[in-house]
Formats: sequence, C-alpha cells, structure tokens
Amino acid sequence: MTESILALQNVSYRYQDDTPALDNCSLAIRRGSRTAVLGANGAGKTTLFLHLNGILRPSAGQVLCGGIPLDYSRSGMRKLRSLVGLVFQNPDSQLFSASVREDVSFGPMNMGLDEKEVRKRVEDSLQAVGMTESADRPVHNLSYGQKKRVCIAGVLAMKPEILVLDEPMAGLDAAMQDELMTVLDRLHAAGMTIVIATHDLDFAYGWADEGIIMESGRLLADGSPTEILLREEVRSALGGAPLVAEIIRRLLLIGIDLRDKGYLPRSKGELLQAITAQIKQEDTP
Repeated sequence: MTESILALQNVSYRYQDDTPALDNCSLAIRRGSRTAVLGANGAGKTTLFLHLNGILRPSAGQVLCGGIPLDYSRSGMRKLRSLVGLVFQNPDSQLFSASVREDVSFGPMNMGLDEKEVRKRVEDSLQAVGMTESADRPVHNLSYGQKKRVCIAGVLAMKPEILVLDEPMAGLDAAMQDELMTVLDRLHAAGMTIVIATHDLDFAYGWADEGIIMESGRLLADGSPTEILLREEVRSALGGAPLVAEIIRRLLLIGIDLRDKGYLPRSKGELLQAITAQIKQEDTP
C-alpha cells in the first residue's frame, strides 16, 4: 500500500464560540494521489484544510505529515508550509501585493532564498499556471480565474509536495475550469499530491482516484470515488449521486451494459464515447 503523506488521528476542533468543526476525525491522504474531499456546507472541509497546513491546531488528537506529528514551532511551521501549499477558496483572501510578480515572490523571499533563486521560482511558477505574460500586471486588474492561478503560482513558488485547494472551481466558468484542470493535471503528472474540496460530484467521480466524504466533522467514507459515491449513506449526505454513474445504473436496468473489460465510464466524455461504441456495435451485422 502506498504510504499516507498527511493524516489526522482522532482530531477534534472547536472554534472560539464553541462551535464544533471537527469531531474525533481520523483520515489519511495517500502520497501521489488526486484526492477529492466532499461534504455539505459545515461538514468540516475548510477546517480540515486549515489543519493540514498548520493554520489551525487541534483541540485534541494530532495531525501527521509523512508519519511525523506536526511541529507547531516557528521553524516547524515554515517547513510544513514549504511542503503543504494551501490555496483558499477566495483568491482575494490570499493576494495582497501590487503586482503578480511581487505576490508570487513573497513566499520564496520569506524562505530566505537568494535573489537568483527567487526569480527562477517565480518565472517557473508563472509558466506552470500560464501567467507569464501577466507577470507585471496589477493584481486588481486580473479576472477571477487569473487571480486563482496567481494564488496557485504563489504556492508553487514554495515548491510544495502537496497542493491543497479549497473549492478551486467556485466562481469559474466552464472554460476557466478546463484551464485550471489542465494546470492541476500537469502538476500531478509531475508527481505532486493534490487535494481538492468540492461540491461537484461529477468532477470528483471523473477526476479523483481517492475520495474523502465528511459529515458533521467526521469521516463518513473514504476510498475509490467510483465505489463510495454510490453508497446509500453517501448519496444521502451529499444529496445525490454523480450523473454519469446514475445514467449507467439506469441503462443497466434495461439491459444496456457499457462496461469495457470491466471499466466503466467516469466522465461525460467517456460516457458519450461508450454509448457511441455501443450503437456502432449493434449496427454492425
């Protein structure tokens, strides 16, 4: 079994007003995985992410990185945040410099790197997210989608092993979502572990190879999205099932099996290809 790179062991957390956010929560994120974290509003997803990056500290239990409990000292947090990059849902919560280049350079400069290394990291990160031509633009002149990409570039400049994104698709149109997924898939192909909080069941079903379902601050289910997203208790917690999976289930009920050597379509594109192949097969004499 591939080792977990991040884990929570019996973590509980309450906010200052005594609101419970995590309740004896235990879960693990596998190294090199594409993990989707799902749950209703208030399920604990954002609080979970703030623990992974050390911004919040458990009231009880512990968070582990690489099997070692987090060190909450200043040097420990500096090391953690060079390993775990967190991108907030709202880019305006993360961007504060005048220009794109200045914002992306902030992290590596605070790591004490020399000017040459900072400059290289900034250029590499902007290139990775397709924002090189916007390096000298004022941040406030960017579109919402561009701001999200600059936030990712700022995290990438720290050279993390893990990229944690809270609702990265929120507020983006279909074209911008496709652009962002191209960036994330390229980063994953290069070996990065990626964790995404999302409400989009179809996205999680088609993109992730690991799923984590949160409910009331606890782990409800984890495993392959193609299995856990079809469980009755998960369907109830999330208010439904992925559309692709539901179409396949209904087709099976009338005798149409779209499986190809045991593999089921996971995205709308794959579903359309499977249906087309089925039609051609039936039309072949």
